[in-house]
Amino acid sequence: MNTSPFEYSLDNKRYHTLNYHNLKRYGHKIYKAVLDCGFTCPNIDGTKGFGGCIFCDGGSGYFTRGDLDTASQLKAEKSRIISKYGDAARFIAYFQANTNTYAPVEKLRRIFLSVLEESNVCGISIGTRADCLSDDVIGLLQELSEKTDLTIELGMQSCHDKTLRLINRCYTHSEFRKGYFRLKAKGIRICIHIINGLPDETDEMMLETAEELARLSPDAVKLQMLHVINGTALADMYQNGKIRLLDRDEYINIIVKQLELLPPQTVIERITGDGDKSKLIAPMWSTDKLSVLGGIDKRLAVLDTWQGKHYKKQV
Repeated sequence: MNTSPFEYSLDNKRYHTLNYHNLKRYGHKIYKAVLDCGFTCPNIDGTKGFGGCIFCDGGSGYFTRGDLDTASQLKAEKSRIISKYGDAARFIAYFQANTNTYAPVEKLRRIFLSVLEESNVCGISIGTRADCLSDDVIGLLQELSEKTDLTIELGMQSCHDKTLRLINRCYTHSEFRKGYFRLKAKGIRICIHIINGLPDETDEMMLETAEELARLSPDAVKLQMLHVINGTALADMYQNGKIRLLDRDEYINIIVKQLELLPPQTVIERITGDGDKSKLIAPMWSTDKLSVLGGIDKRLAVLDTWQGKHYKKQV
């Protein structure tokens, strides 16, 4: 029973969940099979920088099996998901680790097309950077989008160049926008990632990033908190007292205010985040996802607000 005042909901949710999107699109739940195909990043290999972003832990390929080839990883992921959810499970092949368009286009074509040969794969999601979208890569992505449900996941993280320099992103927000609009012009579905609680960012800056998201009006977004992972440059900053992290209530309040600014039709593919618990230093409250999700739902209900309540449509 829908008890929400929000249009894009089948239950009590006051934001546009990925579960709602998948139920409307496919008629049932969809699961992501995460893959690490051994790509690197221009911010790691020296083309633009070294070491990656300050929070990067080996390309953020959590829960992947980079020791296996792509086909074996996909089969392992399918077996894992089917054992938990049953034989009828359908999958999105999610190329998660590092920059998944940073390779020769023929290699990319071979890898991406190979996963479509697997049964029950109904789409592909590709994580990449907006500065790794050459003409031939965009041509390939357009070709893929005509064969399957394709999503390109772009890490914006923040709209503030000062922050991008601090986190060693090695490109400007203007460069991000250029790549974003090149994809958008081809009608390719785009999911933008942002991170709340980046070093030296105020609440106002995080809300300005949400306002920029609203202007861009992507198909989907992923919202999450900053994680401090052992062995990263960020971990050194945190342990030396150079940064302060958001606490749970601060994070929830920021998320609610950001949701109010976003277009209601934009799918919220993530509203919290996962860090590798074996390496996570902080914030430890992020490991209790149900508490965070429940806190967001409660705050939205108490304030009687919802995604898009203060959204200003661009003209």
